[in-house]
Amino acid sequence: MTPEQMRDASLLELFSLEAEAQTQVLSAGLLALERDPTQADQLESCMRAAHSLKGAARIVGVDAGVSVAHVMEDCLVSAQEGRLYLRPEHIDALLHGTDLLMRIAIPANTPVPAEIDAYVALMARLLDPAAAVVPVQAAVEPAMAELQLEAPVARVEVPEPLIEASPAPKKTKRTTESGERVLRVTAERLNSLLDLSSKSLVETLRLKPHLATMQRLKRMQSNSLRALENLNAHLKDHALSLEAREALEDARRLLAESQQLLAEKNAELDEFAWQASQRAQVLYDTALACRMRPFADVLTGQVRMVRDLGRSLGKQVRLEIEGEKTQVDRDVLEKLEAPLTHLLRNAVDHGIETPEQRLLAGKPEEGRIRLRASHQAGLLVLELSDDGNGVDLEKVRRSIIERQLSPAETAAQLSEEELLSFLFLPGFSLRDTVTEVSGRGVGLDAVQHMVRQLRGAVVLEQTAGEGSRFHLEVPLTLSVVRSLVVEVGDEAYAFPLAHIERMCDLEPTDIVQVEGRQHFWHEGRHVGLVAASQLLQRPASQGSHQTLKVVVIRERDTIYGIAVERFIGERTLVVLPLDERLGKVQDISAGALLDDGSVVLIVDVEDMLRSVDKLLNTGRLERIARHSSQATEAARKRILVVDDSLTVRELQRKLLLNRGYDVAVAVDGMDGWNALRSENFDLLITDIDMPRMDGIELVSLLRRDNRLQSLPVMVVSYKDREEDRRRGLDAGADYYLAKASFHDDALLDAVVELIGGARA
Repeated sequence: MTPEQMRDASLLELFSLEAEAQTQVLSAGLLALERDPTQADQLESCMRAAHSLKGAARIVGVDAGVSVAHVMEDCLVSAQEGRLYLRPEHIDALLHGTDLLMRIAIPANTPVPAEIDAYVALMARLLDPAAAVVPVQAAVEPAMAELQLEAPVARVEVPEPLIEASPAPKKTKRTTESGERVLRVTAERLNSLLDLSSKSLVETLRLKPHLATMQRLKRMQSNSLRALENLNAHLKDHALSLEAREALEDARRLLAESQQLLAEKNAELDEFAWQASQRAQVLYDTALACRMRPFADVLTGQVRMVRDLGRSLGKQVRLEIEGEKTQVDRDVLEKLEAPLTHLLRNAVDHGIETPEQRLLAGKPEEGRIRLRASHQAGLLVLELSDDGNGVDLEKVRRSIIERQLSPAETAAQLSEEELLSFLFLPGFSLRDTVTEVSGRGVGLDAVQHMVRQLRGAVVLEQTAGEGSRFHLEVPLTLSVVRSLVVEVGDEAYAFPLAHIERMCDLEPTDIVQVEGRQHFWHEGRHVGLVAASQLLQRPASQGSHQTLKVVVIRERDTIYGIAVERFIGERTLVVLPLDERLGKVQDISAGALLDDGSVVLIVDVEDMLRSVDKLLNTGRLERIARHSSQATEAARKRILVVDDSLTVRELQRKLLLNRGYDVAVAVDGMDGWNALRSENFDLLITDIDMPRMDGIELVSLLRRDNRLQSLPVMVVSYKDREEDRRRGLDAGADYYLAKASFHDDALLDAVVELIGGARA
């Protein structure tokens, strides 16, 4: 490549960068002028942007850019001088010219000459006062294509001193609003920088135990010197040879010198450790800050998109934004663009009414959509609301019935919250016909799916006739997560704080049995209790703690208590993705390093809740041993009652409790088998006819188990025929009692006959 060609390539790239900046100025200014065409400052900024682009295009020899920018400048100058009043058709045409300039600046997307000529002719007609008003809506191409995600290529702005640029990339330098020079780096390099800085921080923290060891060695040296001095004092009264006194003096001198040297090196190590940790922390914080971008970065083009879409639908819509400077991880921003665009398009199409409808409803002609971003408890909270007509709940109800998603009787009783939840189902739409914007069945389910991929949640609220409000919560960053670190099976695991409802210590008396499953009382409801050791397939703790450590996790309406062995504490963890070759690890989302360099696995809460549901559905959920209760009640004999009838089960439980026995219950044979394997009992009382696993199969399994085969078994059944009795006894039961004939004394007498009284 010749020097002239290199110079031209550099100029073209500079022109592309300038076009990117100036078209943003034009877009923002023109949207402001649409609301008030007489704003002199906005007219001036737009005119200067068009003028600058015209000059830049002329320098690099891009004739198409010169033509477009020239007619735009003429239009804006006419408006400045009062010869032209900017009407909506002028704004449409100027915005279309802005799009053309951006396309011209990208060589692969340059418009054809005919398109440029058509645009220049259009502007000429608009600038001629004698010409009829020309509808330019057809010339404008609002963003009405189906929502598509961009390729994961991030452009991150980093303060220049952080990264040493090679000579070639220096042409990508530009200046921020604050005057700080910046350059662009690849996302991969930035991720590598953050990874290295986090590891550097961990390594500096490992100096602390070494420093503590050195301090302990210093104290040992001091004690040794004092011991030597004491020995010298005791030996003063004894006659020592000259050699002995010299040896003693040498020992004292060497110890004193080593103590002095150790003290100096300790001070140096302490200073080094402090400085290293401070620098590593600054490096880590700076690298992390480079990943954070203002929320406004995701809004590029959204204001314009809302305006153009409203115009195409014959509506007047304004998008108001709060919290543009809210800092968010760039990865989160990239993934938020698609769902936000979808929700904004949905608000314009479904929510905002036409000007005529709004006037009839007593509203201003112009509809408003508000988007607010803020930080809250380590989350990015987005609220998107409109002042439209809200959701027609009766139409939703009719659509549910027509699509046979629910019987008419049930649909008639659905609450507002339940009706709105149907809008998030795949393929659900309230549009009867397909348009360019709506009716394809690609709706809020896509939004919900994309938000869940960010480990976030979305909720819809509405007021009929007054508008709708979407509430989104997503993590501020995907690279760092605030977590509660716990211990399970002598291994560390981290629960993201965003999914933790609370932490609590449960006493043995706080755990209750409901339908054969363990629960505890939390905020006015029973919450299921599950052992983390079973979910994570770790060995259960053998300790006998007086209290049970529980993490209450929630994902939307699902809530469970997860029993762990120990709370280690809250940590801010740098997320380290798992190797792709591992695939999806059940219940785990990623890894991280703790302060001491040890590895901690980060729990995938949504996946863990699915695992709990699976255990419940298959009947494999194990009970958590209540150590304290078993210790205090060791003298009481324990009986397991297995029956699918709640009435019979409770009758037997109360009879046995009143006689002083410790009683647990199970709702069927599968539940009873799990209880027998996880806890110790002195007697099993079981029904025969039960779902999932009947009593005969349960007894047969028990008799084949080495640990349980000697456990006494009583069968209590409605079947009182001899063949039924023989079948139960042949399976291994020790006693058979018919429900139709047993009374209080019969049951209790049979229990005493099998295992004796309630006390051992």
